[in-house]
Amino acid sequence: MSDHSLAFRSVPRTGVIYVMTEAAKLGFHYGNEAWANLGQGAPEVGPLAGGPERIHAIDFDPRTYEYSPVPGIEDLRAAVAELYNHRYRRGMASQYSAENVAIAGGGRLSLSRLAAALGRTHVGHFLPDYTAYEELLELFEMFTPIPIPLDVDAGYSLTAPGLRREIVERGLGAVIFSNPSNPTGQLTGGAKLSSWVEVARQTRSFLLIDEFYAHYVWDSSLSPSGSVSAAAFVEDVNEDPVVMLDGLTKNWRYPGWRIGWTVGPRDVIERVSSVGSFLDGGAPHPLQRAAIPLLAPDVADAEAASIRAAFLPKRELMLRRLSAMGIRVDAPPAGAFYVWGSVAGLPDGLNDGMSFFQRALEHRVITVPGVFFDINPGHRRRTVDSRFNSHLRFSFGPSRPELERGLDALEAMISAARG
Repeated sequence: MSDHSLAFRSVPRTGVIYVMTEAAKLGFHYGNEAWANLGQGAPEVGPLAGGPERIHAIDFDPRTYEYSPVPGIEDLRAAVAELYNHRYRRGMASQYSAENVAIAGGGRLSLSRLAAALGRTHVGHFLPDYTAYEELLELFEMFTPIPIPLDVDAGYSLTAPGLRREIVERGLGAVIFSNPSNPTGQLTGGAKLSSWVEVARQTRSFLLIDEFYAHYVWDSSLSPSGSVSAAAFVEDVNEDPVVMLDGLTKNWRYPGWRIGWTVGPRDVIERVSSVGSFLDGGAPHPLQRAAIPLLAPDVADAEAASIRAAFLPKRELMLRRLSAMGIRVDAPPAGAFYVWGSVAGLPDGLNDGMSFFQRALEHRVITVPGVFFDINPGHRRRTVDSRFNSHLRFSFGPSRPELERGLDALEAMISAARG
């Protein structure tokens, strides 16, 4: 057998892709109603009560057969900018324009462009956080990833003085994080988010914020506009060191379209777009054109409202059912559609995340072990055990019938283990 290791590096599957691959080996496929997918970070994609009509067909203008400009088509970039101005920057002198927006083929690609554009610096990342950050922070070797552990006793949260201390003492040029958080569902919003932006402004350290769950906010006091974004606290859109990423995947519930965007200072967008010229060449032209109506403020706001109305009861259902099963939730989610739970109190064989995941697959339920969110780029941190060995991420993204089917199966599995 040929040995290709000299020419090609080993690239492991990210946590969510790993669990979906393992489920597929046992018969899972999309549309298989015998399974409950409480693992993959995907929202239900059908119509929601009170929401805008879903797009069922796309008319292909022959002009879209041509390549798209690498930064994205001008009309879509302008539509993204206008939505941010409408939601977060009314009455402010500094406004976003198309020059502050770059379009890419999905969230991971937006993140990859951003990481490839970073210079030689230290980049802070929280623990736990999004599984795909691990390979992202390892692959691009111009910068050094620095972990920032979040304390469970503090609700996986960090104060503005704490953020400033991390930036100053560790010499961080940037901090990357999801907000609302994947996997814990914790949210930095309102005055706290404003204070974080002020810390970035004072230290000139970039906040690189994954806002893909900005419509999934369960505390209305933190979301007067119906969504949350650091854009509300930026003073000068071309000077403040704040970059935000979002897309159609979660907040508009079109994950298969693979349309994402980066919003930030003009010079950052120019660098990100330059990276795109060799990394990917630009997002699909027809889908960019079709996405423009979805960015209309009234459409986007109706989508956000329908998400809250449909997903908040699912959140309450999952929290109640998991608690009754003996799964401990350290901090109920304030955003996103995940519950971060510990199975440490369950019977042997179910009391660690990986064993629970494997047993749940036998009952046709998909979950994600918490160890995948203990981001360790290059495995530089030498630890005996992860802090999150007993944790899992449970998604209430699927439809309510699928969610109930999965919870019923987990309850039966745990009850049988207790005898």
